[in-house]
Formats: sequence, structure tokens, C-alpha cells
Amino acid sequence: MDELQDFTANGAFDELKGCCGRMLSLIGEDPGREGLLKTPERVAKAMLTLTRGYRMDAREVLLSAKFKEDYSQMVIVKDIDFFSLCEHHLLPFYGKAHVAYIPNGYITGLSKIARVVDIYSHRLQVQERMTLQIKECIQEALNPLGVMVVVEAKHMCMQMRGVEKQNAITTTSDFTGAFNRAKTREEFMNLIKQD
Repeated sequence: MDELQDFTANGAFDELKGCCGRMLSLIGEDPGREGLLKTPERVAKAMLTLTRGYRMDAREVLLSAKFKEDYSQMVIVKDIDFFSLCEHHLLPFYGKAHVAYIPNGYITGLSKIARVVDIYSHRLQVQERMTLQIKECIQEALNPLGVMVVVEAKHMCMQMRGVEKQNAITTTSDFTGAFNRAKTREEFMNLIKQD
């Protein structure tokens, strides 16, 4: 894994492992206990995976598959599964993102839309900012007639601690251009509700 080699070379990986070991001690655990011996290394590797979005450029991903095309109707990629870490508690939030854009002479590969969601979700996040970042990235890279993003998520920080509401779902949305028209937004919302 190149990423692991990069982090090992600059000492960051060992620091992450050390932080995890210290945390285990601080909560009253024995980091030398058999079941915990490799936990600091596993946690450090997991953190590298869960935050890999910091080391990726979402705009470049879209531009790498930007094609001239005269199609000018709504393009929707819905039910994009994602997992992220809440920046307030470092607990997961997870759900689905639904993304639409109306091309303005250019389209991008469909998988690139899902990749943009993946990049922004693999950072310490709040759902509201993630929704905005996905929208802005697509708007800036493709200059479409409009973009709309809807994100639905469950937050472990609400399920496991605090109010402990296991079935609460948070929905955020953001839009530009043609989606400022209520009829266009309504069309998108109806299409993402269809099975």
C-alpha cells in the first residue's frame, strides 16, 4: 500500500499508533493485553482508509472523464452508499447520496459522480458541508445548467450517545441553477423516490 509507505516514511503512521495506544491506557485498558496488541496498528490503518479523501482531488476526478455531449436533460445517480466520520465525535455517519446535474455541453463518467461522493465522505465531516462540497465540485468542474444533491444519513453520534435515537434520519439538500425552479426540484425528488 503506497499510502501506508508514505505515512510510515514520514513517521505519521507510528504517531497514529502511539496515539491509539495512549488512548487505550487513558480509558483504563491495558494496551499490552493479547486482544489489544495489534489494535493501535489496525486503528491507524483504518484512519488512513477513512480519511483518504484528504489525499484525493474530486475536481480532477470529474475532469479526467469530461466529454463533450449535447445531452441537456437531467442526469441522476441515486442511492450512492457512503460512510463518513462525524468531525465532532469521530463516530460514523452513513447513508445514501442522490446527485443530479443538467449538462451544459459536457458530461462526466457516471462512476465519477459516485467517486466525488466517496472522496468528500472520506474526510472528517458534517453532513451539511459534505452536501455543499459535492454540489460545488460538480458545478465548478462541469459548469452544468444546474446541480442538486440530497443526502440522507444516520448518525452514530445520535444513535450510540446523547439522545440515543436509533431511527432518526437526517436529510440535507443543496442546489444551483435550473434546480432553483421548484418544478425541476420536484421532478428530481420524484425520480429519486422511485424504485
